[in-house]
Amino acid sequence: MSLITYLTTIRFGRGVIAQLREDIAACGMTKPLVVTDKGVVASGLLAKLEAVMGGAAPAIFDGVDTNPTEAATLEALAVYRAAGCDGVIGFGGGSPIDLAKAVALLATHPEPLSQYALIDGGLAKITDAIAPIIAIPTTAGTGSEVGRAALMNLADGRKVGIVSPHMIPQRAICDPDLTAGMPPRLTAATGMDALSHCIETFLSPRFNPPADAIALDGAGRIMRHLERAVADGGNMAAREELMIGALMGGMCFQKGLGAVHGLSHALGSLKQPSLHHGTLNAVVLPPVLRFNEGHADDKYPRLARAMGLADDADIAGEVAALNARIGMPADLAEMGVGKDVIPDIAQKAERDHSTATNPRPVTAADYAAMLEALTG
Repeated sequence: MSLITYLTTIRFGRGVIAQLREDIAACGMTKPLVVTDKGVVASGLLAKLEAVMGGAAPAIFDGVDTNPTEAATLEALAVYRAAGCDGVIGFGGGSPIDLAKAVALLATHPEPLSQYALIDGGLAKITDAIAPIIAIPTTAGTGSEVGRAALMNLADGRKVGIVSPHMIPQRAICDPDLTAGMPPRLTAATGMDALSHCIETFLSPRFNPPADAIALDGAGRIMRHLERAVADGGNMAAREELMIGALMGGMCFQKGLGAVHGLSHALGSLKQPSLHHGTLNAVVLPPVLRFNEGHADDKYPRLARAMGLADDADIAGEVAALNARIGMPADLAEMGVGKDVIPDIAQKAERDHSTATNPRPVTAADYAAMLEALTG
């Protein structure tokens, strides 16, 4: 077991969930609300969490959707207040962890949630009074356990980032054993999510060499081990490497992401079809890589080397081939996205906070062209 302090305190290793009570005490919690989803409950992981927590049964909210919503946040907040909770544990993939952050925010800050959106100047409104948060990922993908953002679908139809250093969980419990039961498709989608974080962070034009180094190492780990984990979910060495790669993606994306996330955030605002964030990132990553090629100084050869490819490799083509090998959709049409949504999604993507750190300036027209190609 390794204890790492970088951005926050991270407990990493197989079986570290057993030490959760120490982390609850360290965060000053006496009655946490556990925020999770019904898939985690059905898998038996929630029962495992309750067993290591001991004592009285914790307050539970398991109504998190694929894309966390403002409405669900308010429902969870009502449970938090009714049970007299004093902290939040996000347990699951990125959606439960993000919703846990939003609950912790509204537990100590006034509503509405929309006022805290980064693109609306919400950063300055978030103080250190936020309720304590512990994040326990059960997937190896989002990196939200060490991230400063919660991505939320608001009642007004927007998907926005609520971002602040105060949103970083006080403790992240990263136990690869919790990912052992993930099916191949979810392993693939969350792994590609993590890979997109590492790639986009490295290509971001902001100056942050430590983040670049973490991003390159994370990208290499994921490229070396993702196919192995998809093919053999019981390969715990591969599972461990994917979880550290996902964690590294979360550590480094403080530097900023890019057009992949500009598009996936906008597409994630759709009510129908409801689209998985990691799968979206997998599908839109190749065309964005082609769009940015030639606009990132010497970074493409460096990225290729880190990913185990030749310096002059077609990275977009290699990612597309990887997607095909691990069962990701070839395009958005395969995910049920039609051309009718293109104008609205292109405008939303242009306004997304991730667009500002794409290495090449990208407009709504550029996004629309990518969406046209991806919808057949």
